[in-house]
Amino acid sequence: MSLLVGLDVGTSGLKAIAIDETTGYVEARAVRDYPLSTPHPGWAEQDPADFVVAAESALASLGASLGARAREIVGIGLTGQMHSAVFLDERDEVVRPAILWCDTRTTEACARITERLGADGLRRTVGNLALEGFTLPKLLWLREVEPEAFARVRRVLMPKDWVGLFLTGEGGADFSDASGTLAFSPGARAWSDEVLGAFDLPRSLFPKAHESSAIRGRLRTDLADRTGLPAGVPVVFGAADNAAGAVGLGVVREGRAMVSLGTSGVVLAATSTYVVEPEMRLHSFCHAVPERYYLMGVMLAAGGALRWYRDVLCDGERLAAELRRADPYEIITEAASTARLGAGGLLFLPYLMGERTPHNDAAARGAFVGLSARTTKAELSRAVLEGISFGLADSLALVHAVLGASGRTNGSARLREARLTGGGARSPFWRQLLADVLGLEVAVTTSTEGPAFGAALLAGVGASRFRSVEEAADALVHVTTRATPDPVAVARYREIHAEYQALYGALRGRFRAIAAWE
Repeated sequence: MSLLVGLDVGTSGLKAIAIDETTGYVEARAVRDYPLSTPHPGWAEQDPADFVVAAESALASLGASLGARAREIVGIGLTGQMHSAVFLDERDEVVRPAILWCDTRTTEACARITERLGADGLRRTVGNLALEGFTLPKLLWLREVEPEAFARVRRVLMPKDWVGLFLTGEGGADFSDASGTLAFSPGARAWSDEVLGAFDLPRSLFPKAHESSAIRGRLRTDLADRTGLPAGVPVVFGAADNAAGAVGLGVVREGRAMVSLGTSGVVLAATSTYVVEPEMRLHSFCHAVPERYYLMGVMLAAGGALRWYRDVLCDGERLAAELRRADPYEIITEAASTARLGAGGLLFLPYLMGERTPHNDAAARGAFVGLSARTTKAELSRAVLEGISFGLADSLALVHAVLGASGRTNGSARLREARLTGGGARSPFWRQLLADVLGLEVAVTTSTEGPAFGAALLAGVGASRFRSVEEAADALVHVTTRATPDPVAVARYREIHAEYQALYGALRGRFRAIAAWE
């Protein structure tokens, strides 16, 4: 019996799990938090030293929990936050704090990238819009604002690859993480000489990229001694968090989508062909599966919108939850389930943080539309859940449109199932609501550990415990629950979704005027 380790370098902290390669059961788990710094408005930074300290501590915790079984670990896989940049000098020492994916200081740099390359150039080379979160704008900002620091930079790594360098002494990146830099061509699975040349950046700044299940190196002997893990255990490159999360849900073939209900909402669909949405409202990235890609839409406030509703408008529900020793979200969804489909004519726009897909509009704002003296609290709750679901359906509609335009909607490419992850997956009511709004069967799997579980599966492939990523997912990811769309509800929600979509166009100008007041 062997064990596989998945290590997730997240934004709020690092998670490490050890799973049984036969059952997928989590045998040990460790979490280490680290701080996030915001030295200026819109900035988000972390000390890369915190990542490696957390990694060693979490792995040592796994070793202690497993005891003699730690000898059974046969592979370590990595995953982590996309886009964030760790800047290293010629001795691989950190030059400055890492600039994170959620940092927004690079707006001017993004405008220069768009002006220089144009929409056609971006579509042809990197397949994605120039957005503040990506890595390339961070480099341009550093060169302009902190030239002395930039002069010392010799290479840029993603957080998981910085941890991989610490664990093995070997650098490198994987294709899925490289796809999120805006300097990499996913279709060619190579760094873009055209983009780098346009901004006079040397190719040497970026590491060689590999398949996600390829072996990066072996665990250093000194770290093995300090953590209790086997010396020389293979460490695979792993994948970006969303790609690893998709692997952990078994979204490794065409026909399945991942729907993630975290603070933000993600819709991700695997494809066997590299395709780009014409307006680049979807991200087009390399998957963690060899020769596969994925389309991804992101709404900025999914679970975040529900949390806002809980905190601002649900004092009674929170009190009831405390008295019943229940989760407030359970109280909210229970009430929502008593309201009629369509929430009595009430619509909720979940644009509390602006919106990414499909509008790419930082000025968009949230709204309740259709309030009347007859509106009940249950209808408010249902409207919030329906509005978030409509936001996810917007991304799914774009995925369907891209697949249809590319001739990929027939056969295996047609989406038949959405696999749900995140807090909303626990609610039977919300699962059914999503099935009806999306018009897809919604499934929940045995995997609840997110990207770390996918990283462990990739470790199993790299360690030759499985012949492919698909085989690993088939062996260890199993569906536990399904919600099947109700044809009558699907038809009604299609009509209501059209009204929801029309509201943004009607209010867009008003949102911009309101944003100017802030």
